Amino acid sequence: MHDFDQIIIHYHEVALKGGNRDLFEKRLQRNIAAFLRPYGIHSVMRLRGRMIVSLNPHANRQAILDALRRVFGIAYFAPISLAEQNIEAIRSRVMEHLGDHRFESFKVDTRRSQKAFPMNSMEVNRVIGAEVQAASGARVDLTHPELTINIEIFDNQAAIFTEKIAGAGGLPIGTGGRAVSLLSSGIDSPVASFKIMKRGIQIIFVHFHSVPYTSMASKENVERIVSILNQYQYRSRLYLVPFLDYQQHITSVVPAPYRVIMYRRAMLRMAEAVAHRHKALALVTGENVAQVASQTLPNLRAINEVASLPILRPLAGDDKIEIIEKAREIGTFEISTAPYEDCCSLFVPGNPETRANLNMVRRLDAQIDHETLVKKAIESAEVKEFRLYEEDAETV
Repeated sequence: MHDFDQIIIHYHEVALKGGNRDLFEKRLQRNIAAFLRPYGIHSVMRLRGRMIVSLNPHANRQAILDALRRVFGIAYFAPISLAEQNIEAIRSRVMEHLGDHRFESFKVDTRRSQKAFPMNSMEVNRVIGAEVQAASGARVDLTHPELTINIEIFDNQAAIFTEKIAGAGGLPIGTGGRAVSLLSSGIDSPVASFKIMKRGIQIIFVHFHSVPYTSMASKENVERIVSILNQYQYRSRLYLVPFLDYQQHITSVVPAPYRVIMYRRAMLRMAEAVAHRHKALALVTGENVAQVASQTLPNLRAINEVASLPILRPLAGDDKIEIIEKAREIGTFEISTAPYEDCCSLFVPGNPETRANLNMVRRLDAQIDHETLVKKAIESAEVKEFRLYEEDAETV
């Protein structure tokens, strides 16, 4: 492809937001500018139903395209050539855009949102198609063309492009508030975090560890996972919360079959304390119904009880293979399958309860000074900040 100076950006869900559309578009514009800032852009302009990124002469074009793939809210984007809004200028710019590119078949697809333009879309297709066919010798194929020449006529200009690059979809980060994700270094919770981030929610991560009874591997793996997920939300915070004392208190009073349920209740209490500190509105977990013993419906009911905030479980109905595929796609799978010991591998019974008796859980729970243990754990937590770029930048 020739060196391009502009990129057109399209979005879909943002356009459905009615009275809030302006807010969503402004946030997307701001996020795009933040993600592309180091790579040499001149501006991000909002136009009717689209945005145009203008590049500096020495912009890192490949880095810009790579970064745009990670901006939630974008349906697709494309390097473009801009033309004045008359058919001769469009015809000339199309031929310039194609350059010496060779193709056997093509079609022209024109979208005209500027209704003052004197030709309709079909007429533009015929005129440009005849010019391209005469110059290239390629045949017109409206069903399975090798090349599609896209022309968009809007405002006071026309955009020409031949390559659509899929965006990350979803909604712009920052439009849905904050949530706290309970992040292990396993496969599921990073995928759950990603799926909630895609809905425009900024995630604060909380990881529970039992060092020194377990190795440092889970902490190190989680930091690597957050570094990957941070590529989609620009700036992240990770709480590394010591859980060993809390676990030991639980094991001293709770029968073995109920310990995992009590661990999970304790984790929700600590995660909610972090959420209140940052005015987050929900908790996120990677739990999947019936995948392991603690995730049966009776057990989930018993675990849920301690949280006042909503608990989002985006993987609840997914098959494991679906979760693994998504983990591979976002780049966390290999880290999650590296050897590690997590805090729940300690003191785990051989016969965990699968149908928790809620009254029994409450009686056991009442024997533990949760308020003191939660406060001690959160005050002892190590907090790490992650930035997409080394230099300080405004939070997205």
